[in-house]
Amino acid sequence: MHLFKKVVGILLLMAPFSQVSAQQQPTLKLAELLSRVSTQAPSLQADSSAINISKSIAEDTRYNWLPSLKLNYQSDLGTNNNVPGAYFGFGIVPSNSGGIRPANVSSTALSNLGIATLDWEIYNFGGYKAQNKVASSTVKVVQDQYKLSKYQLQGTVIEDYLQLFHFQNLLHIQEENIQRNQQIRTSIQSLATSGIRAGVDTSIAEAELSKSRLTLIELTNKFKQIQLQLSALSGIPYQHIIADTTMVQPLLNINHQLISGSSTPSEHPLITYYQSLYQNSKEKENLVKKTYLPKVLLEGAVWGRGSSISNANQFDALNQGWGLSRSNYLVGIGLSYNLTDLKRKKLKLNTQRNTSIYEEKRLQEQKVNLETSIHQADVELQTSLDRLAEIPHQLSAANAAYRQKYSLYKNGLIDLIELNIAQNLLYRAEADYATAKYAFLHAMFEKAITQNQVQLLLNP
Repeated sequence: MHLFKKVVGILLLMAPFSQVSAQQQPTLKLAELLSRVSTQAPSLQADSSAINISKSIAEDTRYNWLPSLKLNYQSDLGTNNNVPGAYFGFGIVPSNSGGIRPANVSSTALSNLGIATLDWEIYNFGGYKAQNKVASSTVKVVQDQYKLSKYQLQGTVIEDYLQLFHFQNLLHIQEENIQRNQQIRTSIQSLATSGIRAGVDTSIAEAELSKSRLTLIELTNKFKQIQLQLSALSGIPYQHIIADTTMVQPLLNINHQLISGSSTPSEHPLITYYQSLYQNSKEKENLVKKTYLPKVLLEGAVWGRGSSISNANQFDALNQGWGLSRSNYLVGIGLSYNLTDLKRKKLKLNTQRNTSIYEEKRLQEQKVNLETSIHQADVELQTSLDRLAEIPHQLSAANAAYRQKYSLYKNGLIDLIELNIAQNLLYRAEADYATAKYAFLHAMFEKAITQNQVQLLLNP
């Protein structure tokens, strides 16, 4: 707590350094940016469509129990000749009933056939239920994958936003550095005109000023690149994406809440996703068992026939073949079981069990990795607080040293090299301070992400 109060006090004293030129424009809060990304990001929209596909497949699976009920009707024109004897039709030999005569007859006959068939797997020892469970668990996998993608994208956007915050601060520091170089150049020009300083100092000052401007150009380029990247994800014009540079202090105020908070691994999107993969594999394992069990079938048929051949085996007029003159029905219950499926079941079940073991080990691996990341985030956060507590001393000393060296230079007591060393020392201290603030925010959000507590930091 003493360290926390010390850091807060120093940050209040150093508040002027946290303002950047971009801050004068309306800033975009991180919470608002994440909200826009969650609805506009192309990758999330694609994952959302995948959820709808898996739900449609699951809905289709729920109706696997429906029977097959077919209606067929045909009219056929041709000869009718046959001989006794059995054969396999191979699916290509047409059926030709009757027609056993002493000689082949070339007369043409017309016949009709109408049939309705029912084929219903009425019981399969839990097979339908197992299919539905696999379909439902697959939907959950896709849903959890969407949540994980959203979680990972959230981390990417937060990192980009913090980078934007960092470059805004560096831009302000560089602008102040340019102002100092301009001030030094003006002083050198006055001293050179008076003959106090050599003209070469003016050239050196111009070179340092040009170098500072080139650095500003590079920083501006990197700043805009991040703006464009966030714009592509959020749909917000890049010119309007300006980070809130006042976010350090509110997060320092809730730092202790985040440290004391905890999130059980099972609630983390990463763990939830791998748990759903493991559960889906177990459901598939159960489905394999059910698939190769016996099946109870209900079979039924109703059919009728008509023919232009009379009962006396005479070929009548073709129009006599229209309509159905004879009808039949057949209903039965059967049991189907393929004995050779025992080997197939054993092989497939062994494969699926190995898959389940693999998914379980991956789940355990992710839990260990997440736990390690949480501990690493704790260390990084404490380090960033220690750094924030110390670095303002460096900045204060560097600022005092620069002012003293600048005064001595104007009075002709030191040369330009010593002044440039002091100026570079101040610039380095300001940049280190900006980096320390970025490191603190990065550590805070890294801990919040690993513990799935980002919302706590979005509304401090």
